[in-house]
Amino acid sequence: MKPSQCALLSWQFELTWSLFEYHLERLEPEDFLWEPAELCWTLRPDSEGRWVPDWADEEPDPVPVPTIAWVGWHLGWWLGVATDHAAGRPPRERAEILWPGEQAAADWLRRARDDWAGALERLTDEDLECPATFPWRDDPRFTLAHTAAWVNAELMKNVAEIGQLRLLRAQSGKP
Repeated sequence: MKPSQCALLSWQFELTWSLFEYHLERLEPEDFLWEPAELCWTLRPDSEGRWVPDWADEEPDPVPVPTIAWVGWHLGWWLGVATDHAAGRPPRERAEILWPGEQAAADWLRRARDDWAGALERLTDEDLECPATFPWRDDPRFTLAHTAAWVNAELMKNVAEIGQLRLLRAQSGKP
């Protein structure tokens, strides 16, 4: 029997997330803010103690190497906003997506995962044919199915980045 589009996209998401769990389970608090290069994007506490990501509206050249914290925040940001769109809620602004810090980051990401998985479970194949509202706006070529496929691709990329950064830190011998 041929799986539905929703079932296939959910399966791919869960497969990729299971690969992420390998690294997520092994992350130490010290891994998150380790800076792998001199030119680096990370998260820094503001005057009120909230973690604020380094950011530029236009990608800098050269591109800074992100920390695990930054990639994790980025993952939580786009996954949360994709969930908002899929659930028909007003999407949160980037500044509203707050990273909880090293101790709570893994649980925060797992909650974002659960929220997206729940949104996917509620969708039908017919829903997937609706116009995409994220990350493309007002482009009739893209549907909600494209958004779900984009989420899977972005997750694969971020999982690989976090895994590589974790392995590099472990081999670097640096605190």
